[in-house]
Amino acid sequence: MSGKHYKGPEVSCCIKYFIFGFNVIFWLLGITFLGVGLWAWSEKGVLSNISSITDLGGFDPVWLFLVVGGVMFILGFAGCIGALRENTFLLKFFSVFLGIIFFLELTAGVLAFVFKDWIKDQLQFFINNNIRAYRDDIDLQNLIDFTQEYEDVINTQCGYDVRQKPELDQQETIHTKGCVPQFEKWLQDNLTIVAGVFIGIALLQIFGICLAQNLVSDIEAVRASW
Repeated sequence: MSGKHYKGPEVSCCIKYFIFGFNVIFWLLGITFLGVGLWAWSEKGVLSNISSITDLGGFDPVWLFLVVGGVMFILGFAGCIGALRENTFLLKFFSVFLGIIFFLELTAGVLAFVFKDWIKDQLQFFINNNIRAYRDDIDLQNLIDFTQEYEDVINTQCGYDVRQKPELDQQETIHTKGCVPQFEKWLQDNLTIVAGVFIGIALLQIFGICLAQNLVSDIEAVRASW
């Protein structure tokens, strides 16, 4: 009698628990972002008066936390539970959702390069609208203040009391650079780092899609052998 036994297809434990562990972290980060966003809205009284969401004239930075946190929560949940329970539906949803995000990022990058002048005009229009709504929202105000201080761009107080200072101090105090030109300069100075970050994110997304699809194939192969 032969001592050899037939070994059928099996699910890779390494891939399964790697996807599970990675998405647990992703899921928790999503919950954190959502929590910060909801806390910020609670502090501003938005949760007690939902209609006030539409009253803000400018962009509310809290939306960034809520949207990013929501996407991370959904992806993390699908990947985490899908891998742990070997649920092919959730794993396929995870792959497709991640693929859609990757495609949208790629499309946005191409369009931003092709229509960079239009993007520049829209960015200037967006900034001007939010400057007008500066006093409407404390989070928007803090974001604008941080940007102006960090990049030394034009703001309402850069020339305050400047006549009482020596000429050399005046040149250091008065900022003549606008937000959009300064952002363009920053982007050019840090192009390698920015490109590296985007490439790293893209590779991570492709890696996640491949791992999820590999796990789906293993699960389906095992079920087919039953």
